[in-house]
Amino acid sequence: MARTDKADLLELRESTGMNRRAFCEYFGIPYRTVQDWELGNRRMPDYLFRLMAYKIKMEKLDKAK
Repeated sequence: MARTDKADLLELRESTGMNRRAFCEYFGIPYRTVQDWELGNRRMPDYLFRLMAYKIKMEKLDKAK
């Protein structure tokens, strides 16, 4: 499986139309953590990315389509 990088997370967040603050509040993740993931300072766990993408899909939050 391909490793999740900062561009994947940014694309996922932007697909919802949420800003970073709203995205963090929606998932209950600290702002600094998401900021570090998006800036590439820390790597997001692949399983977490998949869970977030699944939740967005199931709750029909993906506005890109």
